[in-house]
Amino acid sequence: MSRTNKFRAPFLRKLASAGVLACLLWTSACMAGTEEEPTFAGGIGITRLPAWAGAKTSRTQPIPYIDIQIPDHLSLSTQDGLHLDLIGGPMLHGGIYGDYQWGRESGDLGVLRHKIAPLSPRLNLGGYLEWQLDKQLDAGADLSHDTNGAGAYLKLYAAWDLPPAGLLQQSLQLSWQAMNSAAMHRFFGISRSQASALQVQSWQPGAGSQLASLEYDLFMPTSKHTGIALAVIYGRLLGGAGNSPLVTQFGARTQWNESLAFIYHR
Repeated sequence: MSRTNKFRAPFLRKLASAGVLACLLWTSACMAGTEEEPTFAGGIGITRLPAWAGAKTSRTQPIPYIDIQIPDHLSLSTQDGLHLDLIGGPMLHGGIYGDYQWGRESGDLGVLRHKIAPLSPRLNLGGYLEWQLDKQLDAGADLSHDTNGAGAYLKLYAAWDLPPAGLLQQSLQLSWQAMNSAAMHRFFGISRSQASALQVQSWQPGAGSQLASLEYDLFMPTSKHTGIALAVIYGRLLGGAGNSPLVTQFGARTQWNESLAFIYHR
């Protein structure tokens, strides 16, 4: 194991711990100055997601559920990452954005094991802008970069709070994502040696579109302070990602992600 791989996980854990501590300190300061009531939700659930980006197989694993909202200051969510407001207004918000990015484990690769490299998870950090078009509709953009790598990522999205169905709360989110060439090659590229082992052509995708997705979220209360949260995401790989032999011959352009969690909120 190289020194880079050996020390990557401790580095990420330390960085994540520092980020959580910073958020907690910022949260304390924000709560003193916010006019709207902050909301907190936490719980545990399970998610089913592609075994690796572009895979046709899935893996199921338990996940924590965290959602902290301090209006005009901060949001921290296991679904949407960290948004720390530095620009605030009645319609426009912007500031620091951070998120956790899944990699791919050797045990999930199946016939590709020992033929393509596993990828460690990474933290991404950057900035965001979001426009609140009305009380039900938001649109925004996240731009981020690997904290320990050369990948860069752009996401454009629009989120719509649907009318409630009785006690059920629901929303839709449509998004488009793009990667720079370093990130695209990390996830979907195939070197000459890998191509020889897989008996496919080598693939060196450039920067461009990577994924379009539609997400449906639902929350069903079970008591005053508890409920069940469901999220279903349909994704479609695009461009150099969707055309990679890893996807066309060993995976699938269509990507599904489902999660279910029991949460406590106040």
